[in-house]
Amino acid sequence: MLAKWFGNRTFWKASLRLALPIAFQNLLTSSFALVDTIMVGSLGDVPLAAVGMAGQWSWLLNIVMFGFTSGASVFIAQYWGRRQMEGIHHTYGLALSGASVIALLFTAVGFAAPEWVIRCFSPDPVVIELGAEYLRYACWSYVGIAINQVACTALRSTEEVKLPMYISMVSVAANAFFNAVFIYGLLGAPAMGVRGAALATAISSWISPILLYAISWARKNILRVPVSRMFGFSWAFVRQYVVVSLPVLLNESIWAGGTVCYNMIFGHMGTQHYSALTVFRSIEGLTFVFFVGLCHACAVQVGKSVGHGDYDQATADGRRYALIIPLLSVAVGLVMIALRPVLLLPFNVAPEVAETAKTIILIYGLELGLRNIPYNMIVGIFRAGGDTRIGLMCDILAVWLMALPLTFLCGIVWHVPFVWTYLVMLLTEDIVKVAICLVRFRSRRWIRPVSDLS
Repeated sequence: MLAKWFGNRTFWKASLRLALPIAFQNLLTSSFALVDTIMVGSLGDVPLAAVGMAGQWSWLLNIVMFGFTSGASVFIAQYWGRRQMEGIHHTYGLALSGASVIALLFTAVGFAAPEWVIRCFSPDPVVIELGAEYLRYACWSYVGIAINQVACTALRSTEEVKLPMYISMVSVAANAFFNAVFIYGLLGAPAMGVRGAALATAISSWISPILLYAISWARKNILRVPVSRMFGFSWAFVRQYVVVSLPVLLNESIWAGGTVCYNMIFGHMGTQHYSALTVFRSIEGLTFVFFVGLCHACAVQVGKSVGHGDYDQATADGRRYALIIPLLSVAVGLVMIALRPVLLLPFNVAPEVAETAKTIILIYGLELGLRNIPYNMIVGIFRAGGDTRIGLMCDILAVWLMALPLTFLCGIVWHVPFVWTYLVMLLTEDIVKVAICLVRFRSRRWIRPVSDLS
């Protein structure tokens, strides 16, 4: 009976083989941001808030890329279930083309109009100046980030999870090294402050894709594909890819746009509050990594089963993850709450900022079990099964029609205190999403095979 709900040894072996390397890679990626936050935080609360606001532009790109690559992973995981290599290669080539174009657009805006980007989050002229200074350098990392995300998605979806992890180790180490050199002026380099942090980000972001492709070429893995095959897809394939992938891209873009709007509201509630939010998000990224790994493992297993045509197995695996992830989330949330003073030790921020960050962690820790239910179901189960539209419906209703207007009213119109506004945002969004997702999972209408497409 327990095996039905929690899985047997075979289930856990397959899950952890995929989840642990992916989780560790995401831990390294989160460390990338954490290093920036700690080092820039030593320059003061205003530079920290400025870099946090500038980082929203690259965060938005990352979310759009996640939506783009999530659409690709639906195809690749199900093609992998049938070992249809040509379909995998075509999907990879199409995803790489689209992601590069999107990254170039983000780069153009970040370089040409950085003040406009920062002004969306804060009216403070000092914050705008520092944030624009950072963004003008950091935007040159965007194409490298996009190429790396597509490549890692192709590898993960075909169960090659260790190589991206090793490459991330090198990239994070390089980021920490270049941060120290350029921020503080070590080894004869000039002390560049926030510009140094941005330059370190730009350099280290290109290390990952260069190493990834060099090693992949030598090892002859899935990324070593003749150009003619990678870009030899038909227009019929493009149309079908767009039909399946566009809702995912819109879903992530709409969710990201809503989150950016939340941050605009929080930014206009005070620079100090945004500094606390920047600190919290660095900690959140570290604690969330294991759930990202489990979610990706869920997506690969469910996608493979749907590709095989074994829908009962896909449902059983989805049910197990739908139970395990919230239970683990409650445990992690309680640990976060207990360790709040320790988690904040690396950050050199004002006492008021630290206290606000502590309260945010308390709220988030208590709510984490609820928050991870729709995350896993939408990203790990529904998309892998081929249902890419339900997430879009959730975010339109929960974020844009309910949580975002209520957050605006609380934070800007009614002047509700910051932490209460943050709580209203979380609960409104997540309760609505959980209700929709539970009904959808029970219906099994999320099972929609795509691997028989050409």
